[in-house]
Amino acid sequence: MPSNAEKTEHYFTAHPKSKPKFGLIHANLRGKPFKFLTASGVFSKKRVDLGTELLVKAMVLPESGYVLDVGCGYGAIGIVAASLNPKLHVVMVDVNERAVKLAKHNIKLNHIHNAEVRRGYLYKPVEGMLFNCILSNPPVSAGLATVKAIITEAPKHMVEKARLQMVLKSKIGGKRLQQIFEETFGNCTVLARKSGYRILTAEKG
Repeated sequence: MPSNAEKTEHYFTAHPKSKPKFGLIHANLRGKPFKFLTASGVFSKKRVDLGTELLVKAMVLPESGYVLDVGCGYGAIGIVAASLNPKLHVVMVDVNERAVKLAKHNIKLNHIHNAEVRRGYLYKPVEGMLFNCILSNPPVSAGLATVKAIITEAPKHMVEKARLQMVLKSKIGGKRLQQIFEETFGNCTVLARKSGYRILTAEKG
């Protein structure tokens, strides 16, 4: 049974108070095997969730440059992205200190040498940096305002022609968030759909 702390805190919490209960996930993503140490107090601790799986499968990565994973959790999206192209430098950020520790561990666990993890709220840990690609499975439990901020603040951290790619549950604000993509970037396409999820993508023009 989950503890009271686990019941009341959501995973977009800076300092999870629940006692960590660790687990190890084995996953095959983009045709490659990965291992992820997980724990209570982080998102989808028992398996790589369907939204992450869809984003990993559909994401379009640049040939070189910098990639940002916003709200990285234990690091699945950023680690797979880094593994697919050694010419990329992947920065993963999360406000949850437990998630950051796990992501750092998982970089080493999967022998990744072109990724790093920074702790902080949304884009604050990467102020002044520009990215060729931003990926996110956003913390919907933190509220629509947080997800909206990931979209609306993205262009300030992107080079020209960079793309934001975000996975969302279609029934949880999907149409409204697609509208926010359009308002922010002037364009939005659905990169993939499956199992009630959609990948929205927009290019900085």
